[in-house]
Amino acid sequence: MSVAASPTQKKPRRRRPLAVDTDKDSTRVGIVLTLFVWPAMIWLMSLAVSHFGTEGARRPFTPRPKPVFSIEVNSEDFLVPERQNSESPPPDRFIETNPDAPENVPDATRNFSDRNQQVAQEKPADIIGSDLPSSEGKKDFESNQIVSGSLSQPEEAAPPPPPPPSELMKALREEQLQRERNPLPGDEKSVGDNETGYGFNLGKIPDNVEDIPNRIEGDKRAPLIVGAPQATVEQSRIDPQRPLPRPRLERKVRPAVLAERVEGTSNIGITGADARWSQYGEYLKRLVDSVQIEWERILGTMKAYPPPGSSVKVRFRLESTEGFVSEIIEVEGNAGNQGNRACVSAITSRAPYGKWTEDMLAVLGESQELTFTFYYQ
Repeated sequence: MSVAASPTQKKPRRRRPLAVDTDKDSTRVGIVLTLFVWPAMIWLMSLAVSHFGTEGARRPFTPRPKPVFSIEVNSEDFLVPERQNSESPPPDRFIETNPDAPENVPDATRNFSDRNQQVAQEKPADIIGSDLPSSEGKKDFESNQIVSGSLSQPEEAAPPPPPPPSELMKALREEQLQRERNPLPGDEKSVGDNETGYGFNLGKIPDNVEDIPNRIEGDKRAPLIVGAPQATVEQSRIDPQRPLPRPRLERKVRPAVLAERVEGTSNIGITGADARWSQYGEYLKRLVDSVQIEWERILGTMKAYPPPGSSVKVRFRLESTEGFVSEIIEVEGNAGNQGNRACVSAITSRAPYGKWTEDMLAVLGESQELTFTFYYQ
Protein backbone atom coordinates (compact mmCIF):
# COMPACT_ATOMS: atom_id res chain seq x y z
CA MET A 1 0.00 0.00 0.00
CA SER A 2 1.38 3.20 -0.99
CA VAL A 3 0.59 6.55 0.54
CA ALA A 4 0.67 9.75 -1.48
CA ALA A 5 2.53 12.48 0.20
CA SER A 6 0.84 16.02 0.27
CA PRO A 7 2.87 18.93 -0.95
CA THR A 8 4.59 20.99 1.65
CA GLN A 9 2.70 24.30 2.45
CA LYS A 10 4.84 27.41 2.87
CA LYS A 11 4.07 29.80 5.67
CA PRO A 12 3.47 33.49 4.64
CA ARG A 13 6.22 35.89 5.53
CA ARG A 14 5.51 38.61 8.05
CA ARG A 15 6.42 42.09 6.90
CA ARG A 16 8.45 44.16 9.23
CA PRO A 17 6.91 47.53 10.15
CA LEU A 18 8.58 50.45 8.47
CA ALA A 19 10.75 52.54 10.73
CA VAL A 20 9.21 56.01 11.36
CA ASP A 21 11.60 58.94 11.33
CA THR A 22 9.98 61.24 13.90
CA ASP A 23 12.60 63.98 13.48
CA LYS A 24 11.87 64.37 9.79
CA ASP A 25 8.11 64.39 10.36
CA SER A 26 8.29 67.10 13.02
CA THR A 27 10.50 69.16 10.72
CA ARG A 28 7.97 68.86 7.92
CA VAL A 29 5.11 69.86 10.24
CA GLY A 30 7.05 72.89 11.45
CA ILE A 31 7.77 74.01 7.90
CA VAL A 32 4.10 73.70 6.96
CA LEU A 33 3.01 75.67 10.01
CA THR A 34 5.61 78.36 9.40
CA LEU A 35 4.88 78.82 5.70
CA PHE A 36 1.13 78.38 5.56
CA VAL A 37 -0.77 78.02 8.83
CA TRP A 38 0.70 80.81 10.98
CA PRO A 39 0.64 83.51 8.22
CA ALA A 40 -2.95 82.57 7.50
CA MET A 41 -3.88 82.90 11.17
CA ILE A 42 -2.13 86.28 11.45
CA TRP A 43 -3.92 87.49 8.33
CA LEU A 44 -7.28 86.38 9.69
CA MET A 45 -6.53 88.07 13.00
CA SER A 46 -5.68 91.35 11.25
CA LEU A 47 -8.99 91.17 9.34
CA ALA A 48 -10.84 90.67 12.61
CA VAL A 49 -9.04 93.59 14.24
CA SER A 50 -9.78 95.91 11.32
CA HIS A 51 -13.42 94.77 11.26
CA PHE A 52 -14.25 95.11 14.94
CA GLY A 53 -11.87 98.02 15.62
CA THR A 54 -9.47 98.56 18.47
CA GLU A 55 -9.44 102.33 18.66
CA GLY A 56 -9.58 102.21 22.41
CA ALA A 57 -6.37 100.16 22.52
CA ARG A 58 -4.45 102.19 19.93
CA ARG A 59 -5.53 105.72 20.79
CA PRO A 60 -3.51 106.26 24.02
CA PHE A 61 -0.28 105.86 22.07
CA THR A 62 -1.06 108.85 19.82
CA PRO A 63 -0.89 112.42 21.13
CA ARG A 64 -4.25 114.05 21.58
CA PRO A 65 -4.59 117.46 19.94
CA LYS A 66 -6.33 120.38 21.56
CA PRO A 67 -10.11 120.00 21.10
CA VAL A 68 -11.86 122.94 19.49
CA PHE A 69 -15.44 124.01 18.84
CA SER A 70 -17.17 126.83 17.02
CA ILE A 71 -20.25 128.82 17.98
CA GLU A 72 -23.34 129.78 16.04
CA VAL A 73 -25.88 132.25 17.38
CA ASN A 74 -29.41 132.14 16.05
CA SER A 75 -29.75 135.64 14.57
CA GLU A 76 -33.54 135.38 14.53
CA ASP A 77 -33.55 135.53 18.31
CA PHE A 78 -32.17 139.07 18.11
CA LEU A 79 -35.32 140.28 16.36
CA VAL A 80 -37.46 140.51 19.48
CA PRO A 81 -40.72 142.50 19.12
CA GLU A 82 -39.21 145.61 20.72
CA ARG A 83 -36.40 145.72 18.13
CA GLN A 84 -38.04 144.53 14.90
CA ASN A 85 -38.94 148.05 13.75
CA SER A 86 -35.61 149.57 14.77
CA GLU A 87 -33.53 151.20 12.04
CA SER A 88 -30.27 149.90 13.51
CA PRO A 89 -30.62 146.26 14.56
CA PRO A 90 -28.04 145.05 17.05
CA PRO A 91 -25.01 143.02 15.94
CA ASP A 92 -25.94 139.37 15.66
CA ARG A 93 -22.65 137.50 15.00
CA PHE A 94 -20.45 136.59 17.94
CA ILE A 95 -16.68 136.89 17.30
CA GLU A 96 -13.87 135.86 19.62
CA THR A 97 -11.40 138.73 19.42
CA ASN A 98 -7.65 138.82 19.91
CA PRO A 99 -6.79 139.73 23.55
CA ASP A 100 -3.41 141.11 22.41
CA ALA A 101 -4.91 143.64 20.00
CA PRO A 102 -5.67 147.18 21.25
CA GLU A 103 -9.24 148.19 21.96
CA ASN A 104 -10.73 150.39 19.29
CA VAL A 105 -14.39 151.07 18.48
CA PRO A 106 -15.00 149.96 14.88
CA ASP A 107 -17.38 151.35 12.32
CA ALA A 108 -20.72 149.73 11.60
CA THR A 109 -20.40 145.96 11.95
CA ARG A 110 -22.59 142.96 12.62
CA ASN A 111 -19.98 141.44 14.96
CA PHE A 112 -20.10 141.68 18.73
CA SER A 113 -17.68 140.41 21.37
CA ASP A 114 -16.30 141.03 24.86
CA ARG A 115 -14.27 144.07 23.70
CA ASN A 116 -14.18 146.77 21.07
CA GLN A 117 -11.75 145.92 18.30
CA GLN A 118 -10.95 147.07 14.79
CA VAL A 119 -9.91 144.77 11.99
CA ALA A 120 -6.15 144.58 11.35
CA GLN A 121 -3.48 142.12 10.28
CA GLU A 122 0.29 141.94 10.12
CA LYS A 123 0.45 142.12 6.32
CA PRO A 124 -2.12 143.81 4.07
CA ALA A 125 -4.41 141.45 2.18
CA ASP A 126 -4.44 141.18 -1.59
CA ILE A 127 -8.22 141.41 -1.60
CA ILE A 128 -9.63 144.09 0.69
CA GLY A 129 -13.18 144.42 1.91
CA SER A 130 -13.79 142.23 4.97
CA ASP A 131 -14.47 143.01 8.61
CA LEU A 132 -12.30 139.99 9.53
CA PRO A 133 -8.59 139.51 8.81
CA SER A 134 -7.51 137.17 6.04
CA SER A 135 -6.23 133.82 7.26
CA GLU A 136 -5.07 130.42 6.08
CA GLY A 137 -7.10 127.52 7.33
CA LYS A 138 -9.89 125.12 6.52
CA LYS A 139 -11.74 125.74 3.27
CA ASP A 140 -15.53 125.93 3.11
CA PHE A 141 -15.62 126.43 6.86
CA GLU A 142 -17.10 129.18 9.04
CA SER A 143 -15.15 130.08 12.18
CA ASN A 144 -15.84 132.73 14.79
CA GLN A 145 -12.16 132.83 15.83
CA ILE A 146 -9.24 134.77 14.34
CA VAL A 147 -6.37 133.53 16.57
CA SER A 148 -5.56 130.29 18.36
CA GLY A 149 -4.06 129.71 21.79
CA SER A 150 -4.70 127.84 25.02
CA LEU A 151 -6.67 128.40 28.22
CA SER A 152 -4.42 126.15 30.31
CA GLN A 153 -2.01 127.63 32.80
CA PRO A 154 1.43 128.26 31.25
CA GLU A 155 4.28 126.23 32.61
CA GLU A 156 6.55 128.20 34.89
CA ALA A 157 9.97 128.68 33.42
CA ALA A 158 12.87 127.23 35.36
CA PRO A 159 14.76 129.83 37.41
CA PRO A 160 17.86 131.14 35.66
CA PRO A 161 21.19 129.71 36.82
CA PRO A 162 23.09 131.87 39.31
CA PRO A 163 25.69 134.16 37.79
CA PRO A 164 29.26 132.95 37.92
CA PRO A 165 31.26 134.07 40.95
CA SER A 166 33.27 137.22 40.58
CA GLU A 167 37.05 137.27 40.58
CA LEU A 168 36.98 138.67 44.11
CA MET A 169 34.94 135.73 45.42
CA LYS A 170 37.20 133.26 43.63
CA ALA A 171 40.27 134.85 45.21
CA LEU A 172 38.69 134.81 48.67
CA ARG A 173 37.81 131.15 48.36
CA GLU A 174 41.23 130.18 47.08
CA GLU A 175 43.21 132.11 49.67
CA GLN A 176 40.80 131.27 52.50
CA LEU A 177 41.37 134.71 53.93
CA GLN A 178 40.55 135.26 57.55
CA ARG A 179 37.83 137.79 58.18
CA GLU A 180 38.61 140.90 60.17
CA ARG A 181 36.86 140.90 63.55
CA ASN A 182 36.66 143.88 65.91
CA PRO A 183 35.51 143.97 69.55
CA LEU A 184 32.61 146.08 70.62
CA PRO A 185 33.61 149.81 70.54
CA GLY A 186 34.25 151.83 73.73
CA ASP A 187 34.26 155.54 74.47
CA GLU A 188 37.15 157.90 73.78
CA LYS A 189 37.26 161.00 76.02
CA SER A 190 38.47 164.24 74.43
CA VAL A 191 39.18 167.30 76.64
CA GLY A 192 40.77 170.53 75.47
CA ASP A 193 43.44 172.67 77.21
CA ASN A 194 41.01 175.41 78.10
CA GLU A 195 39.43 174.74 81.47
CA THR A 196 36.33 176.73 80.47
CA GLY A 197 35.96 174.79 77.21
CA TYR A 198 33.75 171.86 76.48
CA GLY A 199 34.75 168.21 76.59
CA PHE A 200 33.04 165.36 74.77
CA ASN A 201 33.27 161.62 74.26
CA LEU A 202 33.82 160.12 70.77
CA GLY A 203 32.43 156.76 69.85
CA LYS A 204 33.69 155.19 66.62
CA ILE A 205 32.01 152.05 65.34
CA PRO A 206 34.41 149.91 63.30
CA ASP A 207 33.48 147.35 60.64
CA ASN A 208 32.78 143.70 61.45
CA VAL A 209 31.92 144.26 65.10
CA GLU A 210 31.54 141.20 67.34
CA ASP A 211 31.46 140.47 71.04
CA ILE A 212 35.11 139.44 71.38
CA PRO A 213 37.79 140.67 73.84
CA ASN A 214 40.54 141.48 71.32
CA ARG A 215 40.75 142.54 67.71
CA ILE A 216 41.56 139.88 65.10
CA GLU A 217 43.46 140.99 62.04
CA GLY A 218 42.07 139.96 58.69
CA ASP A 219 40.48 141.08 55.43
CA LYS A 220 37.30 143.14 55.61
CA ARG A 221 36.12 141.64 52.33
CA ALA A 222 36.31 138.04 53.47
CA PRO A 223 32.93 136.31 53.95
CA LEU A 224 31.55 135.77 57.43
CA ILE A 225 31.87 131.99 56.93
CA VAL A 226 34.82 130.91 54.88
CA GLY A 227 33.63 129.36 51.61
CA ALA A 228 30.08 130.69 51.94
CA PRO A 229 28.90 132.55 48.81
CA GLN A 230 27.70 136.11 49.31
CA ALA A 231 25.98 138.29 46.79
CA THR A 232 27.96 141.30 45.73
CA VAL A 233 27.25 144.22 43.49
CA GLU A 234 29.27 142.58 40.75
CA GLN A 235 27.21 139.40 40.94
CA SER A 236 23.88 141.22 40.89
CA ARG A 237 24.67 143.00 37.65
CA ILE A 238 23.21 141.61 34.42
CA ASP A 239 25.80 140.18 32.10
CA PRO A 240 25.06 141.47 28.56
CA GLN A 241 26.83 138.43 27.13
CA ARG A 242 24.52 136.07 29.05
CA PRO A 243 21.05 137.69 29.12
CA LEU A 244 18.32 136.15 31.21
CA PRO A 245 15.60 134.27 29.30
CA ARG A 246 12.46 136.24 28.52
CA PRO A 247 9.35 135.06 30.37
CA ARG A 248 7.19 132.92 28.08
CA LEU A 249 3.66 134.29 27.89
CA GLU A 250 0.89 132.10 26.51
CA ARG A 251 -2.09 133.74 24.86
CA LYS A 252 -5.22 133.23 26.94
CA VAL A 253 -7.53 132.33 24.08
CA ARG A 254 -9.14 129.07 23.07
CA PRO A 255 -7.57 126.73 20.53
CA ALA A 256 -9.13 127.34 17.14
CA VAL A 257 -9.80 125.88 13.74
CA LEU A 258 -9.21 128.88 11.52
CA ALA A 259 -11.16 129.35 8.32
CA GLU A 260 -9.68 130.04 4.90
CA ARG A 261 -10.33 133.75 4.32
CA VAL A 262 -9.01 135.40 1.19
CA GLU A 263 -10.46 138.84 1.80
CA GLY A 264 -8.96 140.94 4.54
CA THR A 265 -7.99 144.49 5.34
CA SER A 266 -5.30 147.01 4.54
CA ASN A 267 -4.88 147.99 8.19
CA ILE A 268 -1.49 146.81 9.41
CA GLY A 269 -1.07 145.81 13.04
CA ILE A 270 -1.86 143.06 15.54
CA THR A 271 -4.48 140.70 14.17
CA GLY A 272 -7.96 141.94 15.09
CA ALA A 273 -11.57 141.93 13.95
CA ASP A 274 -14.33 144.49 13.71
CA ALA A 275 -16.38 143.85 16.83
CA ARG A 276 -18.40 145.94 19.25
CA TRP A 277 -18.42 145.34 22.97
CA SER A 278 -21.71 144.23 24.46
CA GLN A 279 -22.76 142.74 27.74
CA TYR A 280 -23.96 139.70 25.87
CA GLY A 281 -20.56 139.36 24.18
CA GLU A 282 -18.81 139.44 27.54
CA TYR A 283 -21.33 136.93 28.90
CA LEU A 284 -20.81 134.57 25.96
CA LYS A 285 -17.04 134.78 26.27
CA ARG A 286 -17.17 133.55 29.87
CA LEU A 287 -19.62 130.80 28.90
CA VAL A 288 -17.48 129.62 25.99
CA ASP A 289 -14.29 129.53 28.07
CA SER A 290 -16.07 127.51 30.76
CA VAL A 291 -17.31 124.97 28.21
CA GLN A 292 -13.82 124.69 26.68
CA ILE A 293 -12.16 124.00 30.04
CA GLU A 294 -14.82 121.47 31.05
CA TRP A 295 -14.64 119.68 27.70
CA GLU A 296 -10.86 119.32 27.93
CA ARG A 297 -11.23 117.99 31.48
CA ILE A 298 -13.78 115.37 30.37
CA LEU A 299 -11.66 114.26 27.43
CA GLY A 300 -8.66 113.90 29.72
CA THR A 301 -10.53 111.22 31.70
CA MET A 302 -11.68 109.25 28.66
CA LYS A 303 -9.80 106.04 27.87
CA ALA A 304 -10.96 105.88 24.24
CA TYR A 305 -10.69 109.05 22.17
CA PRO A 306 -13.24 109.59 19.35
CA PRO A 307 -11.89 109.05 15.84
CA PRO A 308 -9.99 112.02 14.35
CA GLY A 309 -12.04 114.09 11.95
CA SER A 310 -15.32 113.46 13.74
CA SER A 311 -17.54 116.27 14.97
CA VAL A 312 -20.62 116.77 17.14
CA LYS A 313 -23.19 119.55 16.79
CA VAL A 314 -25.19 120.41 19.90
CA ARG A 315 -28.12 122.83 19.66
CA PHE A 316 -29.51 123.98 22.99
CA ARG A 317 -31.56 126.73 24.58
CA LEU A 318 -30.22 129.07 27.24
CA GLU A 319 -32.69 130.74 29.59
CA SER A 320 -32.34 134.24 30.97
CA THR A 321 -33.19 133.07 34.49
CA GLU A 322 -29.77 132.43 36.06
CA GLY A 323 -28.48 131.16 32.70
CA PHE A 324 -29.88 127.63 32.90
CA VAL A 325 -29.72 125.24 29.95
CA SER A 326 -33.42 124.50 29.66
CA GLU A 327 -33.35 122.20 26.63
CA ILE A 328 -30.96 120.17 24.52
CA ILE A 329 -32.75 120.61 21.19
CA GLU A 330 -30.60 118.45 18.93
CA VAL A 331 -27.41 116.39 19.03
CA GLU A 332 -25.92 115.03 15.83
CA GLY A 333 -22.45 113.85 14.88
CA ASN A 334 -20.21 110.93 14.03
CA ALA A 335 -18.09 110.72 17.20
CA GLY A 336 -20.04 107.87 18.79
CA ASN A 337 -22.16 107.85 21.92
CA GLN A 338 -19.25 108.62 24.23
CA GLY A 339 -18.08 111.53 22.07
CA ASN A 340 -21.61 112.95 21.94
CA ARG A 341 -22.11 112.66 25.70
CA ALA A 342 -18.79 114.43 26.37
CA CYS A 343 -19.95 117.46 24.35
CA VAL A 344 -23.36 117.65 26.00
CA SER A 345 -21.82 117.27 29.47
CA ALA A 346 -19.33 120.06 28.75
CA ILE A 347 -22.28 122.42 28.18
CA THR A 348 -24.55 121.31 31.00
CA SER A 349 -21.99 120.60 33.75
CA ARG A 350 -20.99 124.24 34.24
CA ALA A 351 -24.56 125.62 34.14
CA PRO A 352 -26.07 127.88 35.36
CA TYR A 353 -23.98 130.62 33.75
CA GLY A 354 -25.50 133.61 35.52
CA LYS A 355 -28.51 135.86 35.27
CA TRP A 356 -28.93 138.06 32.20
CA THR A 357 -28.68 141.82 32.45
CA GLU A 358 -31.48 144.21 31.54
CA ASP A 359 -29.73 145.12 28.28
CA MET A 360 -29.49 141.46 27.30
CA LEU A 361 -33.16 140.94 28.06
CA ALA A 362 -34.07 143.95 25.91
CA VAL A 363 -32.15 142.55 22.95
CA LEU A 364 -32.61 138.79 23.32
CA GLY A 365 -35.87 138.32 25.14
CA GLU A 366 -36.24 135.50 27.64
CA SER A 367 -34.07 132.85 25.96
CA GLN A 368 -31.46 132.31 23.28
CA GLU A 369 -30.75 129.38 20.99
CA LEU A 370 -27.09 128.48 20.56
CA THR A 371 -25.30 125.89 18.45
CA PHE A 372 -21.86 124.59 19.44
CA THR A 373 -20.00 122.39 16.96
CA PHE A 374 -17.26 120.30 18.59
CA TYR A 375 -14.37 119.00 16.48
CA TYR A 376 -12.21 116.00 17.35
CA GLN A 377 -9.04 116.58 15.33
